[in-house]
Order: sequence, then C-alpha cells, then structure tokens
Amino acid sequence: MNRVIAPARKISGTIKVPGDKSISHRALMVGALAEGITEIENLANGQDVQSTAACLRELGIKVETHQHKTCVHGKGLYGFRPPAAILDVRNSGTTIRLLSGLLAGHPFVSTITGDDSIQRRPMSRIVQPLRSMGARIQARNDEYAPLEIHGGNLQPIHYALPVASAQVKSCLLFAGLFAEGVTEISEPSPTRDHSERLLQIFGARIEKNGPTVSVHGPAKLTAQSLFVPGDLSSAAFFMAAAVLINESQLRIEGVGMNPTRSALIAVLNEMGADIDILNFSTVNNECIADVIARPSKLKGIRISGAWIPQLIDEIPILAVLATQAEGITEIRDAKELRFKESDRLHALAYNLTNMGARVEEREEGLTIFGPVKLKGAKIDPFNDHRMAMAFSVAGLIADGETNIQNAECAEVSFSGFFETLQEVTCV
Repeated sequence: MNRVIAPARKISGTIKVPGDKSISHRALMVGALAEGITEIENLANGQDVQSTAACLRELGIKVETHQHKTCVHGKGLYGFRPPAAILDVRNSGTTIRLLSGLLAGHPFVSTITGDDSIQRRPMSRIVQPLRSMGARIQARNDEYAPLEIHGGNLQPIHYALPVASAQVKSCLLFAGLFAEGVTEISEPSPTRDHSERLLQIFGARIEKNGPTVSVHGPAKLTAQSLFVPGDLSSAAFFMAAAVLINESQLRIEGVGMNPTRSALIAVLNEMGADIDILNFSTVNNECIADVIARPSKLKGIRISGAWIPQLIDEIPILAVLATQAEGITEIRDAKELRFKESDRLHALAYNLTNMGARVEEREEGLTIFGPVKLKGAKIDPFNDHRMAMAFSVAGLIADGETNIQNAECAEVSFSGFFETLQEVTCV
C-alpha cells in the first residue's frame, strides 16, 4: 500500500496518540509472570505489541481485550507452558529480546524467531550474558535468530553492558527474576527505565546505584491495574509537523514524560522548537503531561553521546527537522541505528537526498546542512515504521507530492497513523 502526502497549509487540533509501545510490551510480559489478572488500559495498538500478546498466548497465557482494556491472566513466575510451535515475533525486536530473558528462566526448550529484519539483527548481545546465567542457547552463526533456548536453573550475574541498550538491560533483568540471588546490570549511559518502574509496581525488589540496576530473585509478582501513557516517540512526528508548518498549533494529550525519554524535549528546545509541556501528573510510576507545539525557527545542533540511547526512535524525525534548521546538524555516536528495523542511517541519507536535502552519511552518524527546500519524491521506508512516518512529515513541507511506498509498515507501532495525520492537516 502506498500513501501520497501533499503539502500542508497548517497542522491544528487536539489529539491523543496510542499507548507507549515500550511500556505496553513490558506490561504484557510482567503481567504474564504475576499472580492474578493484570488489567491494562490504553495498551499500544500496533503490530509489535500484538506480536508480544500472540507469543504469550502460545506460552499458555490468556490475553484478552475488551474495548480499551486488556486483561492478562498471569500464572506466576513459572507459569509458561512449552510452546507447541516456534514463537514468531514478526518485526518486533523488543519482543524477541525481552521474551528471551523470560524463556531462559523456564525449564523447557523453546525456539523464537521473526521476519527477515529480525533475523538480521544481532542477538549475541543477549545470548552471551544469558549463557553466563546458565541458559543453553543456540543461534544461527552464534549471532542471529532463530534462537533455541534451553532454559531453567539460572544463576545471578554482574554484567556490564558494552553498548547502552534498554532491550538488553530489560532482557537480563527479566532473567534475573528467576535467579537465586542478585543480578546486577551496569550501563555505560542511561537508557529507558520502564522495566524497572514496572517491576517495582508488581512487587519485585529493584535497586538503583549510579549506573547499576539490580533485581533480587526469585521474585514474587502480584497482578496490577495499569494505565499506559501516550507514546512520546509517536507524538514526536506530530510535534515536528506543527513546528515545521506556519500557522500551526497542535495539542497532544496524555503523553508519557519519563525522564529517560526527556532527551527528545531537550533536543527540540536546543534546536529552538516552541514546545510547551503542561498538566503534569503521575500514574503507575510514570509521568504524563500534555504537549503543545507551534511553528518555530530552528537551528542546527550536535546530537551525540549520552543523548543517543534516549533518542534511538526519534532520530529519524529529528533528521527531518534538521533539514529545515539554520546551519549544520551533526548526529554522532549513533551506529546502533544501523541495527534497528532498517539501517536507519542509510535509509535517512538515501531518502533525504532523494528529497533534495544535503546529507553526508558517516559510519556512526549523519551531517545535515540546512535549511533546504525539500521536493516531493518516492520514499522507500525499508520496511521501517519510523521511516514511513518521518517521511510523511517531510512530505507535508515538500514541493509536490511525496509517495510513501509500503506505507502499511507504520502499523507496526501506530495503527491509524495516516488517519490521525489527515485529521490534523489542513491543505
């Protein structure tokens, strides 16, 4: 399915975005390990989270949705049953990495895999530490999915992450729930801490000491009632559209403002974006607020270092914003972006160049020269949902029509993205 994006006159209105994808995955998984029924409101509606729910059902966990509420019938820490078939995560890297940590704690053999993109993504970063905990894992070329996991009888470890990754950290924390003793994970720079916050709510003993987080196992988890805040990564596309287009004003209600995700707001502020954050509240250990975005004159900045792990999903739309900023924007220390749903650095350079932007691709980042008037083009999102959405925003400010090929890949994280974009766009 292709989508044609025409230039927009303004962006206006009030919207809500789907529930946070990162929290939604974790809420389903932790709920499955808890004793009792966990009720989740505003669960993310994309295909990735559906993949997690489908895998949990294969493992004997009842997951049912009624209107805006999802119920997970948890069976306790060792409640999974051996799956009758290979677990298929489809396009979800979060599912395969986090669920592998849970499978490592169960005393049976399971196989987990995904689509072509998943089978190209590096898995040694979870395989090696899980082996150190006692799991026996076979991987293709000792690196790639499918993963065959012989779980059970895990031992705690102290592990220093070589690369900052919330997915790897969460995988090992989840495995640590089953280990007798304290599992400690140290990270080189802060990453999303949704797992730690959720585990505390469910009753796990989580401790934080500087760059090290620890979990005490074996854990006893109790079912909870949860509300998932709106996904800041999804809101970012609409914020950017309002910032880029004259006469715009857009309000996005109920967006998650977790401190480990706040780098996006910091970067937008440094670029000069007119963004207001108001109506703060806290629900289930997560901060929520409303966001108002308006047209802004942007300037180029350097995005690097400790910012990058907190912007892993927002770099695509920040790169689009950079094409309209005065001066040079440098994105550095971002080699991890080459191992997402697509090689995001290459996909950004390729498509932005096709739209007339001045971009230099480097091994670990991009240099973007602005401002440049973009022109409509045929966009290849490389089957990456964030590419499809980022270049839809680029199409709103380009001369002529922009054709997003295979636009259905946006459904991975944001079901109804194009309908929501149309709702707030005045042409």
